Amino acid sequence: MYVCDLTKREYRSKPHPSITGPADVFHLVKRRLAARTQEHFLILLLDARHAVLGIETISVGTLNASIVHPREVFRAAILGNAASLILCHNHPSGDPTPSDDDVAITRRLVQVGELHGIPILDHIVVTRKTFASFRERGLL
Repeated sequence: MYVCDLTKREYRSKPHPSITGPADVFHLVKRRLAARTQEHFLILLLDARHAVLGIETISVGTLNASIVHPREVFRAAILGNAASLILCHNHPSGDPTPSDDDVAITRRLVQVGELHGIPILDHIVVTRKTFASFRERGLL
């Protein structure tokens, strides 16, 4: 019991990484996503100061597609007490350019986020070497 309490205190005292821009997201999720041969869709759960509360895998898809439903995204966000979210997925092709489907689901998730009071701050597309930010490209 004592060791368990010490471990919890030790873990709680470690600072969670804060997100200041898309490069921070890229470095945080690169190992999880870059070498994948299927699309993986993740969300970063953020607190009010943009510190990462957690990273949740929402969907694992095929070579060039991943099915994402707002229900799964916002269930994780609500249960995780997120103040805001960053969406993130990989493109195994190596081209970080967002597809039309990427843009459509992002717009839908932004609308749902507004209804729930949990804003989507950005959507990052990750490849082995680089990334694309929807916010930087004016798509958000």
